[in-house]
Formats: sequence, C-alpha cells, structure tokens
Amino acid sequence: MKNVTLKKYSKNMSDIHLHIIAFDIPYPANYGGVIDVFYKARELAEKGVKVHLHCFQYGRRPSTHLKKLFHDIHYYKRDISKMHLIKSQPYIVSSRISEELVQNLLKDNYPILMEGLHTSALLEEPRLDGRKRIVRTHNIEHEYYQNLAKVESDIFKKYYFYNEASKLKRYEKVLKKADLILVISKHDEQYFAKHYEHVEFVPAFHPFKTVTCKPGKGKYVLYHGNLSVAENSNAARFLLNDVFDDLNIPFKVAGLSPSKLLINQFTNHKNIELVPNPDDNTLHKLIENAHVNISITAQRTGLKLKLLNTLYNGRFCLVNDKMLNGSELDDLCIIANNKGSIKRTIKALFEKEFKPENVDERISKLSTLYNNGNNVEHLIKLVG
Repeated sequence: MKNVTLKKYSKNMSDIHLHIIAFDIPYPANYGGVIDVFYKARELAEKGVKVHLHCFQYGRRPSTHLKKLFHDIHYYKRDISKMHLIKSQPYIVSSRISEELVQNLLKDNYPILMEGLHTSALLEEPRLDGRKRIVRTHNIEHEYYQNLAKVESDIFKKYYFYNEASKLKRYEKVLKKADLILVISKHDEQYFAKHYEHVEFVPAFHPFKTVTCKPGKGKYVLYHGNLSVAENSNAARFLLNDVFDDLNIPFKVAGLSPSKLLINQFTNHKNIELVPNPDDNTLHKLIENAHVNISITAQRTGLKLKLLNTLYNGRFCLVNDKMLNGSELDDLCIIANNKGSIKRTIKALFEKEFKPENVDERISKLSTLYNNGNNVEHLIKLVG
C-alpha cells in the first residue's frame, strides 16, 4: 500500500470547499449507507468546510434540513430505466450518470468526494481530468451483491444480483483513476490495498456522541434491523427457530417492514415479541434496556452501523465474527458463530451483570477509534 502524504493544513477551514456526490438523499439518516454520508458531511460543515452536496434522487424528497447545513445542495433525478440493465456498466453506476452534475462540477476546481462505487463514473469523465477525485467505498461491492444473491429467493432478483456482481467486479478497476480511496473497515483496507494505491482507512461516521450504556441487568435479548432486507429477516428467523426454540429467556425482534410470513412466525412462541416499525425513541429504549443485543450477519461487508448503535447504547453485544469485519471492535463484543454456541453464550451472559468497568472499556475504545471529531480532522487533511 502506498502511504498517503498528509498535508499540514494551516489555512482557515472556511477556505476549504468540497463537492460530495451522494448516491441517495442522505436525510433522514436512517439506513446504513446514508448514515455515514450524512454525518461525515455534517462534521465537515461544522468544522467550517464549505460542503457542496450533490444528491441523486429516487424515492426520497429534497430536504430543507440539508439546505440549512451545507453551502449549497443540488438534486439530480436518478434514471432507473430498465435499459440500464443491458449496459456493460453496473446498474448502480449507469443509473447515476448526469450531465447536469458534470456541468456543475466544472464551475470550479474544488476536490470531489464520490460516495460509493455508485457515483464513481466521474472518474471516467475526461473533462474532470486534473481534479482531485476521491472515492469513499462502503463495501467490496461485488462481494456484497454476490451475498445478496445467495440469500434471495426471488429468481429474477437473484439473477439481477449475480449479474450486477459480475459487472461490479469488472468495473471496479476504475478505482485506479482515483487520487484517493477512503475505506470504511480494516478488512476492506486489506482488500483494496492489494489492488490499488492511495488507500486510507477512515472509520464510519455516526450519530452517537457519548456512550450511554446502563450497568446492571436487563430482562431480554434484542435483535434489530431492517426486516424488509432478506439477510435481516433470515437472521431473525434463524434466531427465532434455531436459538430461542427452547430457551426460556425473553426475546424481542424490532425492525422496519416485517413480512406477513415473519409476523406469523411470532404467533406460536412464548416469551417472544415482534416490535414492527419502531420509532427512534422506541428503538433506543429497546437497545438500552436489553441485557444482550445480538447482531449476526451472513455477509462480511462494510461496517454495520447497528453494531455501533448497540455498543454506544446497549449492554452485552453478542455477534458472529462476520459482523466485526475489520471494525477493530472485537474486544468489546462476545463472539459466537453457530446456534449451539449462541445458546450457551446467552445463558452464560444472563448469569452476569454488565458492570461499570464494561462501560469504561467502551468509552476508552469508542472515543478513540470512532470519534467523529478526530476522524473528520484526519479527513480534512486528506482532502484539503
């Protein structure tokens, strides 16, 4: 890996301008990818950087809140035509190409930060040659799409995910044209550093300011996630049917848009509760009051922001090893990788109290590695 030389920046932050190209409108910041985009951009703006935010729009509405935060903001309609499915470029890329965006970028010479491989078509735009172009990777995208395909039951969606994974693997070499690649986890850093130069680890930005974990004991285990996502609904079903089938410990599942099939599976179980579509305050209280927050995934990709949520706000955090994925948070979690070890670990944890020293350990680790303030200063040195 080629080390990135950090500039000593002495100029006023208000002299720094940065274009950020977002793959979606990042507010409300209520799902994984946009959480990092929104809080990164907000931290930069709070430091005095003039953020020019460009958003691809599909399904979400323009936000007056964003307008208040940033120097200026532009919206571009994402072209979701099925014609993009037959192109050689990945659909997530070709559907986010905009001449209007290019014209806006040509009005000045400021650095450009592209969020995800999704917005990286700008690397192939010759009119932007000579500009500092940076890509923030949120995943190893072809691996992410391969794993989506594996858990998808709909045959047409499965084909789309496999086809997109193949295109993304071929397309990824466009990153050789980037001046800098900002990766979100140590696992991703190892992968990208093998293939590209100028790779730098910048941890995920997030909404959590302080560790609020409560010492003591809770009365239930919690799993939470967006239940409309196949991976999360599969995880909930696994815990329901294979882990809590014979555990006499209360179990709650909370999340957005559970399917009727999943809802029906909760009707014949004792000590088990589904909390559909909780608001932010309800979810926070569920995490805070649980004795164990369990987070498992079938995919070793990116960084799961819900892991940070449970570490900042909950008691014991039980995960499988794929959940950690180079996050460097192993010391703060308990790891179990199959139904037998998960059952045994849950039983053992319910015999223990979450102690003040456990809270102190969280504060020490999280306030260093996942400190938004420290990480934004590092980012400014890289892009300024």
